[in-house]
Amino acid sequence: MRDLLANLQSSLRLIDLLDVGLVAFIVYRVLLLIKGTRAMQMLTGLGILAIAFFLSSTFELFTTHWVLSHFFDYLVLIVIVLFQDDLRRALTHVGKNPFFSGASAEEEREMVDEIARAATRLARERIGALIVIERETGLKNFIDTGSKLDSKVKAELLYSIFVQNSPIHDGAVIVTGGRLAAAGCFLPLSKDPNIDKRYGTRHRAALGLTEDSDAIVVLVSEEAGEAHLVKNGKITTNLSEQELRQSLAALLDIARGQMNLPRRMRGWLLSARNRRGGGP
Repeated sequence: MRDLLANLQSSLRLIDLLDVGLVAFIVYRVLLLIKGTRAMQMLTGLGILAIAFFLSSTFELFTTHWVLSHFFDYLVLIVIVLFQDDLRRALTHVGKNPFFSGASAEEEREMVDEIARAATRLARERIGALIVIERETGLKNFIDTGSKLDSKVKAELLYSIFVQNSPIHDGAVIVTGGRLAAAGCFLPLSKDPNIDKRYGTRHRAALGLTEDSDAIVVLVSEEAGEAHLVKNGKITTNLSEQELRQSLAALLDIARGQMNLPRRMRGWLLSARNRRGGGP
């Protein structure tokens, strides 16, 4: 035993420890990324098949072993097909813009006030709306699906976009850099099979976008006449104008204003922050 330890000590290099640590960190981040998603269930299923493959060899189950061996011959293609959404989300997180600055603090406060005021009025009049605020993950591919605006965020403009006689009301507005970038944008629908059956297309679009990016979505439900906030695939429902304003300000800068939030919003924000690994 002493000789084994001596051999390990003599052959183990500092670069080897760094190599093992790097791999462990990558595996840990991947597990965090897929935790609580369908990818974890599919990964568990692949693990069960792998165990069955080795057991079939041990107990000489030749037919089962033959089928599983051919299955694992195409493992790379199978992983790409099964985990295409999760791989895309992982690459998006790796390549997201770390230099997000957007508007100044004063412009952001004004933007938050205008969005909260518009959402409250739309909810009161039962007019559906989707207002997306871009953060670090770029949304240019979704902006390109809508009508370009490039204007200041104003409550009156948001209201006029989503009224029924507007030609671009049936879609989402995307705010980037503190300005209205586009309206009538199409968003990806959530593929979560466990989504609440009461949620319609607008809810599924808000959930779908926030599942694949760090964007914040203000959702106005015309059926309920309520303003909701969506982040990381989670919905906080029925927010007043003040709650919406405080919550948006806290999400755009977690360090400020969080302690003034209601208890349910503080818990929701903490959960959203933990899902992003503690980032702002």
